[in-house]
Amino acid sequence: MFKQKFFSLGLAIGLAVTSVLATTPVPSAELEEIEQRGKLIVAVKDNLRPLGFRGEDGNLQGLEIDIARHLAVELLGDPDALVLQPVTNLDRLKVVLDGKVDLTIARVGFTESRARLVDFSDYYYLDGTGLVTKDASINELEDVATRKIAVINDSNTVAVVKDTLPNSELVGVDSYQEALTLLEKGAADAFAADKTVLTGWVQEYPQYRLLSARLSGTALCVVIPKGLQHNSLHRKVNEAIARWEAEGWLAERAAAWGLPSE
Repeated sequence: MFKQKFFSLGLAIGLAVTSVLATTPVPSAELEEIEQRGKLIVAVKDNLRPLGFRGEDGNLQGLEIDIARHLAVELLGDPDALVLQPVTNLDRLKVVLDGKVDLTIARVGFTESRARLVDFSDYYYLDGTGLVTKDASINELEDVATRKIAVINDSNTVAVVKDTLPNSELVGVDSYQEALTLLEKGAADAFAADKTVLTGWVQEYPQYRLLSARLSGTALCVVIPKGLQHNSLHRKVNEAIARWEAEGWLAERAAAWGLPSE
């Protein structure tokens, strides 16, 4: 099975929802305590289309919001038995380590260094480095082999592009807005970043296209607290993800949010 092979090789791994913010920290809990509390507390993104973002009505939506709601059904039998707590990228693991949430579902990719701090579920979506462009002459990786590619400075994407397209010319930028400006001026031919992020880019700027090629693989997983006391919760989450994958629910929801298939 691809998922098993992926982990064995050690690769780095729409209904609108009312967001209910926790007013006081609630310790991350064992499954039994979550059931007694009657609420599942999940850290999510609120500014990352199409994984977790606010719609025009201000409510949270996206693939990861769907997953959080589905887990609330799995664990508590109610999609509304859920507290969604938006977090920054820097706090995605910290809120689990500090016991402020039960789980984090916020575009966290599996890495060995992170796995020393927290536990990870089986992956629910395979992300990775991709490319966007509006240049009609660019359709395959070979078309950008010697072209100018914008990359975020000091990001993991820099090494990926250097390894995959060693003859390309990398143009460093400090933000997505700066990358857009370069592309619009013709100072770069393409922009490389995570495919989930670039999917949102294309949805916002439809004049751009996301190439089908994936330059690297990153497994997006649910972050779970470490410790034997959380084994039941970990098992329940993995069982749910395996069933959703087998039933096609994960693929259907990813496609519904415009994400490319794995």
